[in-house]
Amino acid sequence: MVECGGLENRFPGNRNGGSNPSPSAKKLKRINNVSTFQYILIGIAALVFFWAWKKGHLLRMAAYVGETKVELRKCNWPTKDELKGATVLVMMSVVAIGIGTGVVDFVAGSGLQGLMDLVRK
Repeated sequence: MVECGGLENRFPGNRNGGSNPSPSAKKLKRINNVSTFQYILIGIAALVFFWAWKKGHLLRMAAYVGETKVELRKCNWPTKDELKGATVLVMMSVVAIGIGTGVVDFVAGSGLQGLMDLVRK
């Protein structure tokens, strides 16, 4: 911070007596300045909300969320040991499929390479 003529200058490369308004005040001004496009978006959102409220969509959505909560309470969640076993099974399956894919790729690649060698001769 540099003092210049009694004013605070937060940018030492600029010796004209300070920044007026400061960059933070400019940013705050931009945040408080709502553009026309934002007003249009807010208006559209309000219209959609009002339309959904009048048609009963909001009540149906609230009922749906409530019913979903009730159904999730009925779910039988796996125990920690069941979850560990299922995770190990999935990992082993992924490794087995990866090895199988690698073997098929190697065999097919070798076969095609051999075929190409025969064609070139």
